Amino acid sequence: MSSSQLSTITDRIATVRQQLPETVRLIAVSKQVPVEAMREAYSAGIRDFGESRLPEAALKQSQLQDLPDITWHLIGHLQTNKAKKALEHFQWIHSLDSLKLAQTLDRLAKSMSINPQVLLQVKLLPDPNKYGWTEEELFADLPALNECQNLQIKGLMTIAPLNLTEEETLKLFQNTGSLAAKIQQQNWSHIQMQDLSMGMSDDYHLAVQGGTTMVRLGRTLFGSRS
Repeated sequence: MSSSQLSTITDRIATVRQQLPETVRLIAVSKQVPVEAMREAYSAGIRDFGESRLPEAALKQSQLQDLPDITWHLIGHLQTNKAKKALEHFQWIHSLDSLKLAQTLDRLAKSMSINPQVLLQVKLLPDPNKYGWTEEELFADLPALNECQNLQIKGLMTIAPLNLTEEETLKLFQNTGSLAAKIQQQNWSHIQMQDLSMGMSDDYHLAVQGGTTMVRLGRTLFGSRS
């Protein structure tokens, strides 16, 4: 990778930082990004990296062992049979999308004596390509989720469907924030709603307007993937 490309990553990160409030955590989505580019992002101050696939993430983690203060975020769909491996490799799971998966993670976390930080993935608009709870489904499952005492349930994650207008996308993010506030008002003992993981390269400006606390940016930081 040329130095001009590397400096571009640094410049992009600086530009994005200027656009984000200090309250918003920048997660660099590094799937299909070489470790050299990740090292450049690290040098530019990035400490949160998001990956979607377990084998790729595990390989990169072995290659970046000299950077021990990285926080790893799983942002892709997680199959129940890979839950243990996810807990071994990620401190945050953004894509907890079903009660079955939550209960599996909870049981494994107890056996591993860990308390992973997780976000509940919601789908407030119909989208056949996305996973997650509808609002009605989530409220029905909250009592059982509250029993998952080995998980730190921190908030909600959502992904906007393709082809929404800016107004529709902003409304989705605002509605996700409103849902989190409604859940918080119920005062569950083991469910907190302090974090919202919303916004990717095409819509993170709208997510910031909608009150997100985390944005997940890949192309904006690293350029187009091969």
